Amino acid sequence: MSMKFIIRALLVSAVLSFSSYAQEVMLDRVAVIVDQGVVLQSEVDALMNDVKRNAEANGQDLPSDRALRTQAIERLITKSLQLQMAQRMGIQISDPQLEQTIANIAANQNTTVDELRRQLRLEGIAYEDYREDIREEIVMGEVRRANVRRRVYITDQERETLIELMEQQGAEQEEYRLGHILVGFPSDPSDEQINAARERADKVLSLLNSGSDFAKIAIASSSGNEALEGGDMGWLNINAMPTLFAEAIQGKAKDELVGPIRSGAGFHILKVLDTRGIEKVTIEEVNSRHILVKPSIILSEDKAKAMLVKFRTQLEAGEAEFEDLAKEHSEDPGSALKGGELGWSDPNNYVPAFKDALAQLSAGEYSDPVRSVHGWHLIQLIDRRVDDATERRKEDKAYQLIFNRKFAEETENWLREMRDAAYIEVIE
Repeated sequence: MSMKFIIRALLVSAVLSFSSYAQEVMLDRVAVIVDQGVVLQSEVDALMNDVKRNAEANGQDLPSDRALRTQAIERLITKSLQLQMAQRMGIQISDPQLEQTIANIAANQNTTVDELRRQLRLEGIAYEDYREDIREEIVMGEVRRANVRRRVYITDQERETLIELMEQQGAEQEEYRLGHILVGFPSDPSDEQINAARERADKVLSLLNSGSDFAKIAIASSSGNEALEGGDMGWLNINAMPTLFAEAIQGKAKDELVGPIRSGAGFHILKVLDTRGIEKVTIEEVNSRHILVKPSIILSEDKAKAMLVKFRTQLEAGEAEFEDLAKEHSEDPGSALKGGELGWSDPNNYVPAFKDALAQLSAGEYSDPVRSVHGWHLIQLIDRRVDDATERRKEDKAYQLIFNRKFAEETENWLREMRDAAYIEVIE
């Protein structure tokens, strides 16, 4: 007998049961053999029923059951291959990590875990089934990231080209409403006249910085054409205003003052009265440090957590230094040698559990032990700051747009290659 049929016989027999009369009773049926695993008919039926239920709720038409079954089988083959690879890679999701993820899902839906469980019951979904579905989704996500991320390569030229395109599109929409005061001098001024105008312009700027009304000063002392309008030049596109003004106010925020700027007519003082079509991004950054302990066969979840509770007690009592504990015990190679310090970073760069813990801390405060995908953390927030991230945001946005596109493309390629290399038999 060939190996193919031996595998098939073993897998099929795994879902058979025998009665006391030695009669074969089919509890479930193998629908597909996928390498060293199987897809059961009950899984195919369950997925088809889910699709039908969702389609009915959304008023969508569906193809024939035969076409739907083919699609369901393909989805389950892909799922089986990813879960088998996760097993070979040793990827596991602990119960604390799983519960934290479900808590985050509930929070994102502005509800609680108890309310989520109640809603699942109303929909006829067992919480344990939902819980294991989430576990499988996390596992498959980890497998994809581990295998696809290294296939994505982004060149500097790709990023710069996209940033340039984004800036061109943004510049077409950028508009400023400008206030303008001109402290003029004659067309052929002497040094004394220039110096006198500069002194008057400096005095005007000083008054404005002290809170004087811009429009009132413009009406009283501006030599500009719009003096009677309080210096209001109206809405001007960044590409339509005088180059001298455009260069000076580029990137300025509402209510900012600019100048004095010298031209052939005199000294100009500008105020950004308002903006539209402009993305100005500020982000809160955090500087933090942590000690990471990873549970293992030797170190249980409870012992790892208790270890960090002990460290926190020692730190708060002044019996230990954070840097020393991190260097000796932390299993994060990137920060342990630096005393656990992670440096200034956007908190969105961290995994959800770590980010959420930081959000609850004041400067200098220690967290309770926090479980993330990486293990147990003891976190200290060192400080917070608000940073202008407009330019960095453009770079990050361009990178993320390119990465997301390439990651999706490479995921499809990777899954197709994995399927092509697998032994698959659909059992009719």
